[in-house]
Amino acid sequence: MKNFGFGCMRLPMNGEEVDIEQFKKMTDRFLEEGFTYFDTAHPYIKGKSETAIKEVLTSRYPRESYVLADKLSGSFFTKEEEIRPLFELELEACGVEYFDYFLMHAQSRNNYPKYCDCRAYEIGEELKNEGKIKHLGISFHDSAEYLEKILTEKPMVEFVQLQFNYVDYEDDDVQARKCLEVCRKYGKPVIVMEPVRGGSLVNLPKEAAELLESTGKSCAEYAVRYAASHEGIFMVLSGMSTLEQLEENIGFMKDFEPLGEEDFVLLDKVCEIVNAVETIPCTSCKYCTEVCPKNIAIPGIFNVMNEIKRFGKECTWIPAFGERAASNCIKCGKCEKACPQHIEIRSLLEEAAKEF
Repeated sequence: MKNFGFGCMRLPMNGEEVDIEQFKKMTDRFLEEGFTYFDTAHPYIKGKSETAIKEVLTSRYPRESYVLADKLSGSFFTKEEEIRPLFELELEACGVEYFDYFLMHAQSRNNYPKYCDCRAYEIGEELKNEGKIKHLGISFHDSAEYLEKILTEKPMVEFVQLQFNYVDYEDDDVQARKCLEVCRKYGKPVIVMEPVRGGSLVNLPKEAAELLESTGKSCAEYAVRYAASHEGIFMVLSGMSTLEQLEENIGFMKDFEPLGEEDFVLLDKVCEIVNAVETIPCTSCKYCTEVCPKNIAIPGIFNVMNEIKRFGKECTWIPAFGERAASNCIKCGKCEKACPQHIEIRSLLEEAAKEF
């Protein structure tokens, strides 16, 4: 299995629906080049990611030709008895009889106790023994110390999915380096999510982008290859939404070579430039919008705010968010509890309402 996977959270879209024809072309090219790993979750695109995978992948290719990962998301169960029916629903939605990789989704100090109370890890182990899961793991958003707590308490965890990129490597909130070191300590292989940080590492400040592109490599190539160049990482996921993005990625990953020392030095300089521009560290994971009672377009609003910070208001297109505007925030705080990046969302929405 090659070390590059298709993240299915940001699929090509036609309005509110997945662009099935483009997704088919992307899937065909991905498999044609020898890549096999697909990653989805029940909440991705409001359930449409799983059903698109069934239409595009699992109904068109033999089961042994691809590797499929799915997740148990905490927003879809409240008690132990609901976990197995949810799991069966996910199998049916994806059109498979088992998952190669199955993850306890977005584990942190905010939701890990709920998974423990509902015996989610133990049920996952039972499903593995029944052959419905090949490998059981977690995706994780919290401190290295809390990751160590989970790996100590739940030895059935075989692998860990981490947010890992060169900007977050030494970040105090994400703790990418420290989390990777914990995984190495416990012998847990790592899958990388957000190697381009929700697209922000391909939309760098002009000075940083020019620095990277002067080498003949793209910003995307640097980001993805950086993640794949670290010991202990066996898979890097990329959320590709166009055929062009896919072609670029497979171009530099099909015959993967780790970055050299001079590349790491260059990326240190890029980090200095990026960190000098204070932006909102939103990755557009949309966990916040899943729990927002007003369905506010939080990632879209933050993207506009960051564009203004980088390029100025006069150079930024500001869409009309309508009923999903920042001014409709009721300050309930549910978004902040769900945010893996620990963003103070309510105060920023207040700022956005005034700015826009």
